[in-house]
Amino acid sequence: MGEGKGSSLVHLLVIILCLVAFGFAIAAERRRSTGTIRTDNATNSTYCVYDSDVATGYGVGAFLFLLSGESLLMGVTKCMCFGRPLAPGGNRAWTIIYFTFSLLSFVVAEACLIAGAKKNAYHTKYKGMTESFSCDTLRKGVFVAGAVFVVVTMVLNVYYYMYFTKATTQPAHKSNRSSSTVGMASYA
Repeated sequence: MGEGKGSSLVHLLVIILCLVAFGFAIAAERRRSTGTIRTDNATNSTYCVYDSDVATGYGVGAFLFLLSGESLLMGVTKCMCFGRPLAPGGNRAWTIIYFTFSLLSFVVAEACLIAGAKKNAYHTKYKGMTESFSCDTLRKGVFVAGAVFVVVTMVLNVYYYMYFTKATTQPAHKSNRSSSTVGMASYA
């Protein structure tokens, strides 16, 4: 492992988990539920008949793969809260910036994926006899938005881990003062 390079295995696993989550999110968008209105002649009421619910499973799968990738990275870096302190300097600043934006994009991606899965699983039940209605379905683009934020999270995670390893492996700069204590002798 080169200085400040980080573990290639961690990089690879985070990228693979995020790409799998991206694939599931795109598959969920392509397989969203659609409903058709049917009329029950016996009761004279209308209802919706939905096709496959597989997009909900894909959305939850994308959610779980992204969560596992983020958990892996946060476990390795200990969320910047525990472990070795970061050396002062530019690498620490970039680490904090990438950490913050990575978590923000992760939360947005997870929200899009789980909200899309929940809304896709919702099905309209029976309506009244005279009401005109349409079958509730998931809007286009919810899973695509989640997929975009999955890719943004992946890129930010890679940069976060790269700068994190640089900030933890570089030695802290020490000042070359003759005395490191505060002199109070002249005030006595």
